[in-house]
Formats: sequence, structure tokens, C-alpha cells
Amino acid sequence: MIIETLQLGPVGTNAYVIGDPAAGSATVVDPGDEAPKVLALLDRLGLRLETIIVTHAHFDHVGAVGPLVEATRAPFLLFHAELPVLQVTADRAQTLFGLTIPRPPAPDRLLREGDTVTLGGAPFTVVHTPGHSPGHMCLIGDGLAFVGDVVFEGSIGRTDLPGADHATLLRSIARHILTLPDDTVLYNGHGPATTVGRERRTNPFLVGLPPVPSS
Repeated sequence: MIIETLQLGPVGTNAYVIGDPAAGSATVVDPGDEAPKVLALLDRLGLRLETIIVTHAHFDHVGAVGPLVEATRAPFLLFHAELPVLQVTADRAQTLFGLTIPRPPAPDRLLREGDTVTLGGAPFTVVHTPGHSPGHMCLIGDGLAFVGDVVFEGSIGRTDLPGADHATLLRSIARHILTLPDDTVLYNGHGPATTVGRERRTNPFLVGLPPVPSS
């Protein structure tokens, strides 16, 4: 598995290109802007874009989806509960932040809790993690996870946006992040990667928050 990170767009959103060299294919997670940079990286790696996945549909995570679909015809995957956010994300970007983004296309597949997707040749489980956005999802693999804007190094996702809720976000983290092994690497939407153990010990929002195993 190859994992390459690109910081894209006006707020430096992390887009991840996860490649399977044996198959010659790749998935991009959260292509927030600057599609030409994503395409150039794929070309340099010699990989074809097989799938586009977003953890949630805020403007800074979907801005390059349309151009990438147009350039590659790769299918676009989104968690089903996030579809209403996708449908208004371009308008919200303009209204709330004064930014213009391409209106993203409709998803080719709507994901659901417990679905499995393949990234870099490895299986990842889809888990619903609302709180930052109603249909936010994380992709949980063996020893690593793509967590979008749920948790960052030393922080958590903002909850002052439409559809966000602080208590809901903490429940999502307790149930789906803090139940992972401490050495699980968390690839997040902004800033450096971190680990579950580091955030459990040092993140001021999470210290003392008990994990809540799924029933």
C-alpha cells in the first residue's frame, strides 16, 4: 500500500492518495481542491484512479470531486446520510465563506454502516461518525484509519457549522476511535497524522473520555 498526502485548497485540507502498486490502481480520499495536483501525483506514481471517497461533504473536502470524475470517470462514493450536505455544500461555501467551488456531482454509490471498501488493496470498514457533519464517516483498517474531521492531533472537529453537535462528536470518538488499539495511525483532514494512543493521553478534548464499545 502507498499512502501519499496532498494539502489542497484554501485551508490546507489533507487529500490522501492510497495506491495498490500490484493492481496499478488508487483511491483518493477527500480531494478538496486542485484536481490537477491529484492527477499529477497519480501520473507520477503510475496509478489509475479507481475510486473517489469523501469522509464528509464540506466544501474543503469535495471541491475537486467533479473535475476528477470528469477527468477519470472514477466512481464517487459518499455515506448515505451525508447526501443532503453534499447537495448544499457549494451554496454554503459561498454563503458562509465567500468561496466558489464546482458543484459536486451526485454520488455513484451511497455507503452504509458496516460496508467494506478496498483502499490500496486492503479492506476498510465504513463507520458512521456524526458530530462534525451529520453523515460523516470514517474508514477503519488494520492499524490505520482515515478519520476526516472527527479528530486531529490535539483537537477535534469544529461543531459550530450547520448540522454539527459537540456531544454527538464526542460519542462518535468514544465509540469508534478510542476503541481502536493505541498504535492505530489516524490520517485526518487537517494537520499531521497521529495515533489513538497519543490522542487518548494528550488531547485536551479526549483525556478522561472513556471508550464506549459498540453493542
